[in-house]
Amino acid sequence: MSLQTLIDFLEPVNIARLSNDEGFKDTQLGKHIAVYDASFPDISDADMVLVGCGEMRGGGLQHTNTGSPDAIRAEFYALFHWHTEVRVADLGNVKCGASLQDSYAALRVVVSVLIEMGKKIIIIGGSHDNTLAQYQAYGSLYKIIDVASVDSRIDLDMDSVLAADNFLVEMFTGVPNYLKHYTHIGFQSYFMHPQMLETIHKLGFDCYRVGKVKEALEEMEPSIRNSELFSFDIAAIQHAHAPANHITPNGFNGEEACTLMQYAGMSHTCSSIGIYGYIPEQDHHSLTAKQLSHMLWYVMDGIHKGKNEATLDNRAEFDEFTMAFAEVETVFLRSKRTGRWWMQLHDGKYVACSYQDYLIAGKNDIPERWLRAVERS
Repeated sequence: MSLQTLIDFLEPVNIARLSNDEGFKDTQLGKHIAVYDASFPDISDADMVLVGCGEMRGGGLQHTNTGSPDAIRAEFYALFHWHTEVRVADLGNVKCGASLQDSYAALRVVVSVLIEMGKKIIIIGGSHDNTLAQYQAYGSLYKIIDVASVDSRIDLDMDSVLAADNFLVEMFTGVPNYLKHYTHIGFQSYFMHPQMLETIHKLGFDCYRVGKVKEALEEMEPSIRNSELFSFDIAAIQHAHAPANHITPNGFNGEEACTLMQYAGMSHTCSSIGIYGYIPEQDHHSLTAKQLSHMLWYVMDGIHKGKNEATLDNRAEFDEFTMAFAEVETVFLRSKRTGRWWMQLHDGKYVACSYQDYLIAGKNDIPERWLRAVERS
């Protein structure tokens, strides 16, 4: 599918409106982003491509305007430009269709074209069910993927009529299915029926409670690094750090949310990131938009760090540790550049892991991450 096809599904950005007709300074990001404004930009060398999506009908809101992505843009463009070697493009907003399914189809086309071009796509705005269109973009390319999602709830509520509350049902059970593995990060137990967690575990998926994640945030990095698709619902952020989140006072703080986004930026596997659930009308002093703009800034920071990483076949750039646990001999690799870890599976392939996995193996125990990866392979 061509770039011309892409343009048919997109509406340009109004730069003047974002800057209140003042323009952006040379020191600000807004001056260094290749924007679809008057004409479509050259995105051939873009490391990160922003796409807005104002589709909110799946969350129960009837309006489908672009206020949500544009509010985030205005804050992001105003930030200082640090990462000069990370090139950012902004392709404007996906046009909302006559129906919710039409909007999904438009977003699916846009994301799939950009994936084929080898881009890292960042979708901003819209309700969390747009993750389904993000996922379907891989299906349209026949790619079987790992998905990581950050949310205070697991959206499998069949009693709700809202797509934002149950879109995971389609992702888990739809035929044909392109989901290899699913990792849920930051659920809050009091929002979850215990049987729902049992269902997740029976499916062989990983599910991490918010308290557990906050104890060792770095343990989430390998799960995000292994995933092609990363989805973030702002309902996972504390109300104090994201006032537009009216669901819970608890969750991740602003810095933790930024760190999770940085992990997604660092990953060479992760090709699409969605930040969903932002409703400008519920925000105070644009604080949530500011928070989300900082998260985007940290995606750039992650891309910058990821550019410095060596490929696994360049063994001189890795410390190599051969060890045996439970009569299994395997190899752990530690990057000399970033300190990140990988471990070898029984079939010789390497998957992302953490230092903690290495320590567990050193005690002659089988790391659960290794066991789950072997079960899936």
